[in-house]
Amino acid sequence: MVEDTPELSLWLGTALRQLGLQVAFAADGESADAQLQAGHRFKLVLLDLNLPGRDGLSVLQALRQRADAVPVMILTARASVADRVLGLNVGADDYLPKPFELSEFEARVQALLRRPRQMQWTQWGVGPLLWDGDDQHFLLHEQPLALTPRETAALKTLLESAHRVVSKEQLHARVFSDAPAELDAVEVLIYRLRKKIETPVPPTGAAPARRLRINTLRGLGYMLSDKDTA
Repeated sequence: MVEDTPELSLWLGTALRQLGLQVAFAADGESADAQLQAGHRFKLVLLDLNLPGRDGLSVLQALRQRADAVPVMILTARASVADRVLGLNVGADDYLPKPFELSEFEARVQALLRRPRQMQWTQWGVGPLLWDGDDQHFLLHEQPLALTPRETAALKTLLESAHRVVSKEQLHARVFSDAPAELDAVEVLIYRLRKKIETPVPPTGAAPARRLRINTLRGLGYMLSDKDTA
């Protein structure tokens, strides 16, 4: 729980413990980011946006930049439609404006925790590519795939929409949200990804697998697929 108001943290923390959950607390963005580094074992993040020093959106952006798909529910007084859309576009799974009823809060927490295992990205893949959510890395033909953080974020974005088109603008917003970069930077990133995922050969003795590809659909975007596309 990332919340800078002690009374609210105590109230919600007590409610969560009564649901049988263990709760860790952070009162500012830097502390939250430190606890959410790769290898953490949290199943859910409850995130305020108005935090001392580093705001909640920055924490969320950094989390998704690391290709970490732990469910995040935003709890904030920023209740406008624009704020909700921004939070969801950055990568939040749910958005609960303050003030809220405790019963609704508990119901939403339980709904996120009940999400099917594959929806929480513990393991998910297409063809020979597998995302290991526990260890936060990709496997290709059952071998670890060496990727930079931006390559990981881009490939995970494509995997989330496997066999569907992802626009260049969507990839840019997801991968370069924390740094100024031209839209053409996406093309360079896709080129590097193709070199890493389209050329490797399965280990000797491995069963044949369909070829993994990142297809370019002119004027539309990119699509990750293990199916032949004309």
